[in-house]
Amino acid sequence: MKSISNSGSFTDFYNNNRIYIDKTETIYNLLMTQDKVFISRPRRFGKSLTLDTIATLFQYGVDPYFKNTWIYDKWTEDTYPVLKLSFLTLGVDSIELFNRKLVSQISIFAKDNNVDRYVESDDPSSCLFNLLTELNKQERQIVILIDEYDCQLTANINNPMLYEEFKAALRNIYGCLKDQSSIKFFAATGVTRLKDTTIFSVGSDIKDISNYTEYSQLIGFTRDEIKTFYKDYLKLSVSYENKIPTEDVTESQIDKMLDKLAYYYDGYCFDKRGQKKVFSTWSVNNFFQEVKNTKEVLFGDYWYDNGGIPSILANYLKSHKLNAVDYFDKNKVVTVPVEVYANPTSLLDIDQNVLMCQTGYLTLRSSLTVGAFGVNLGIPNYEVQKALSSLLATKIFESNTIMTLSMDANDLFNNGSTDSIIERLNCILNCITYDNYPITSESALVNYINLFLTAVGIQTTIECHTSKGRADLTLELASRRIVFEFKYAQNQADAVTKLEEAVNQIKTHDYGNIIPIKELIRIAAVFNADPAIRRFSEYMQI
Repeated sequence: MKSISNSGSFTDFYNNNRIYIDKTETIYNLLMTQDKVFISRPRRFGKSLTLDTIATLFQYGVDPYFKNTWIYDKWTEDTYPVLKLSFLTLGVDSIELFNRKLVSQISIFAKDNNVDRYVESDDPSSCLFNLLTELNKQERQIVILIDEYDCQLTANINNPMLYEEFKAALRNIYGCLKDQSSIKFFAATGVTRLKDTTIFSVGSDIKDISNYTEYSQLIGFTRDEIKTFYKDYLKLSVSYENKIPTEDVTESQIDKMLDKLAYYYDGYCFDKRGQKKVFSTWSVNNFFQEVKNTKEVLFGDYWYDNGGIPSILANYLKSHKLNAVDYFDKNKVVTVPVEVYANPTSLLDIDQNVLMCQTGYLTLRSSLTVGAFGVNLGIPNYEVQKALSSLLATKIFESNTIMTLSMDANDLFNNGSTDSIIERLNCILNCITYDNYPITSESALVNYINLFLTAVGIQTTIECHTSKGRADLTLELASRRIVFEFKYAQNQADAVTKLEEAVNQIKTHDYGNIIPIKELIRIAAVFNADPAIRRFSEYMQI
């Protein structure tokens, strides 16, 4: 069984006999039809690996690294020098340091490739222009690949002066690339797409392919790719989960395992038609690695756990208030104007929902139709829903609340009495910052409770559908299923009446009595909104 790698180095897959999901057909089509491209994706999606694959192809050709890939017997291009720049290594706190490091890398490249009459200067754009001009004179071509082009900008959302300095420097750099015949191919990647401030305003021949249908699955895994290239790991996962030998695993069981993987890690859409979707590469790889190492099937929160909140969003939240209510329900969408989505101008005033999409918390849920009023964005999967719940919970609940109230949460809901469960819910609601997030309806009540429980790792479903109706909130725990029917009351007399309604609703619709059967706890609870009470004052286990 081949090993798994999250490496950004393509040669690592060949040298260490690791699984490589073959994207070379799409890469071939890209290189045959495009000259200068930009593509944005969230962190930990495989942007660096994609660029390194292209670099390896141009530097070395197909031998030996591309044996057994689609492209091996189709690629006939010559080799070219590759100027590969990762802006992550150039510093984000000083424009002077950034310039020095970039000048150094360009100059080393010129020297290593014997570019005669290249002249170094203090300005990287001048160095780059001089390099390309001299190559032009010698009728030579190179490939330029830039990884994380926007990291200097994203690091300085809260430092407008430095942000503007980096923006000006980047504009000059990308301005040098336009109409240069010495560039065989150019590609840049990043998280954000800022059309009017950097690449696109001056480098108008650089094409933004971030949402092109034909390249929408270049970065990320498809279901078919996982089933083909990770077949042994899928069998291993089914084997451990069902305690059966791998040779007894059936195709049906593999498909069910893929369904579970999809629920947690699929759903990212970068297709302007809103159709083609991909799994998170980082999460899928870590899931299978953990299965192999622990011999258990655990659907971990790998994307969020790796470094917490993306740095862009962390910086943004230092000076911006997050409109948390927009993201309570993973099944609902937010709508932004197509022009706002497609042409964000600056990180300093970017639309919140567009930034959430670019950082991976939201994804396309509709097509980018020209002339349409808006584009729908939604939460891609359960892993992201939990990550987003953790992020929102830190904004909505008072400091230290989550840590304190989550310590024994799983044990409490798995084994605790109805009295202790309601008391915990009251503690949770009591810790909400009411000034910013008032509880004014049954919907708000359900959303806040669901948010907290999801953030601490309890699997929940809002309005769980059955043949007889929809329960407000269902908790699926290891040893039991808890079903809540909540009501919102203005005063104590109203609360008594509403409790009777909730009890009758549970009985009439037989909430929670579905397969698989677990210990079933059904609770009717009424939140009394009287300012002197603000708690579940009436409740009953059915």
